[in-house]
Amino acid sequence: QVQLVESGGGLVQPGGSLRLSCAASGSIRSINAMGWYRQAPGKERELVAIITSGGFTNYRNSVKGRFTISRDKAKNTVYLQMNSLKPEDTAVYYCNADVVVGLVGNNYWGQGTQVTVSS
Repeated sequence: QVQLVESGGGLVQPGGSLRLSCAASGSIRSINAMGWYRQAPGKERELVAIITSGGFTNYRNSVKGRFTISRDKAKNTVYLQMNSLKPEDTAVYYCNADVVVGLVGNNYWGQGTQVTVSS
């Protein structure tokens, strides 16, 4: 089994910064991609950013220039550096990974970490 554990969420004022981390562990042969999603109360879960094994990144338009996704392959860990945070960034942030277990690729989710941007 593969587990994803997020950390780094919390309360921050508008304009502030947070750095989220997500560590994958378990029966991992390789990780094709990792990403961050978020879900605000009453809204659908949405993609925030992804990074592939080759280092290619994609971001939703509303976070471009403010958020940066990165990874440490040796630690099976993905990060999301969030700067210039806005109240509309408030959500539960979920880590996602496309993990190769043996010869099979599987998609896994973390438990989520709360990010609250408020004065």
